[in-house]
Amino acid sequence: MTPLPGSIDTEAVIAAIEPAKDVDGLHPWSQGKLLRGLPTFLPATPAGVQQLLIRSGHPPDGKHVVICGRSGLVGRPLAALLLQKQRGANATVTVCHTGTADLASMTRQADILVAAMGRARSITADMVREGAVVIDVGTNSVPDATRKSGQRLVGDVDYDAVREKAAAITPVPGGVGPMTRAMLLVNTVLAAEGGPG
Repeated sequence: MTPLPGSIDTEAVIAAIEPAKDVDGLHPWSQGKLLRGLPTFLPATPAGVQQLLIRSGHPPDGKHVVICGRSGLVGRPLAALLLQKQRGANATVTVCHTGTADLASMTRQADILVAAMGRARSITADMVREGAVVIDVGTNSVPDATRKSGQRLVGDVDYDAVREKAAAITPVPGGVGPMTRAMLLVNTVLAAEGGPG
């Protein structure tokens, strides 16, 4: 649903959604329930990241997760989701952002590093601890003269360099994006069946 054109008040549109049909998990009611650990529609990308970790054999339980990015779509809801005292979460979470001093010292502490900053290739190999799991949520268009369109998608992580150090890493495109779509479908089915919980 987002981002919306600048002429449209995004918060007003989100507030107008019926919480029982909020399959994006963006309504203040949904986000409040997420923070409280109550059953609700989970935002699709954070839920997709969580499921990707669990199903790939890298559950966040007991791990130090460093999230680079504090957006209301990914960073903050993912932190709230992974902090829950339940299986598949129960992580120690650090959220970094544009005001974080010495970002690299924070990212090198991560067992699991999630890049959701919206800046192409901003996580470099020297910022990643050997054996860390790296989840790249970023989708950035960069110039590429070899492509018909003149551009291609890359993530927030310097994939080629970081994959040499990481125990596991998601590609862009083809990593988190399909999980986001899958979790949106899960929420749509839940809504059709009467909602979560």
